Amino acid sequence: MRIAHHLILSLLLAFLAGQPVGAVGSADALFDQGMQAYVAGGFAQAATNFREASALRITAGTLHNLGNAEWQSGHAGAAILAWEQAQWLDPFNPDTRGNLRFARKAAQVESPELAWYEICSAWLPVNAWAWLATVSFWIAATMVILPGVLRWRKADWQQGLAAAGFAVLLITLPALVGVHTRAQLGVVVSAATPLRLTPTQQAQVLAKLPAGESARLERQRGNYVFIRTATAGGWVERGQFGLVASSNSNP
Repeated sequence: MRIAHHLILSLLLAFLAGQPVGAVGSADALFDQGMQAYVAGGFAQAATNFREASALRITAGTLHNLGNAEWQSGHAGAAILAWEQAQWLDPFNPDTRGNLRFARKAAQVESPELAWYEICSAWLPVNAWAWLATVSFWIAATMVILPGVLRWRKADWQQGLAAAGFAVLLITLPALVGVHTRAQLGVVVSAATPLRLTPTQQAQVLAKLPAGESARLERQRGNYVFIRTATAGGWVERGQFGLVASSNSNP
């Protein structure tokens, strides 16, 4: 009965999200296969299963387990990227935060430097800020417009609710900006990734970036992306750099 309820809930969420219903069952099956492979010590196979499940239905739990499997497979960059993507969706998971701290310490890489509004944006799941801004705006607008349309007598509670709505809306604006700028953050997934002066294979190598290094995407050209780390900027091949928000819906 409990499994049936879980399946019905998954189908309902998929319908509301506009996902093919068949993808839910496939994602669940792939997730279960990944868990079985992980328990059996088949970490590479588990990572493949979790990655395929995430491609069908993105959840923080699947990405968290993908990070675990990638780490056990010796892929520090891919693990850190997966955990960052999981944290993008669910910033409240202490296990994900703990894994990121441990992995960065082991890989000797630093956390990304965030502006104050980006730190604020990480307090809630990214989509929550857009919902909060929308709801607060319509509450405030309704309390301002509706009494005049319906010829209600103005009341203190209406003015208080409108003021509260506008206050919440103003608070969400910096966080929405932070979500937008954080969407350009990414992780170097390959060890000793060449940071090049120009977007060509023959370009001068400015530095070799370690797997797990955080950087910001600034522009793209062909098969290369220009990224900026805390100490340098240059071009890397697109496949050697993954955006934290690339696998997630972005408001």
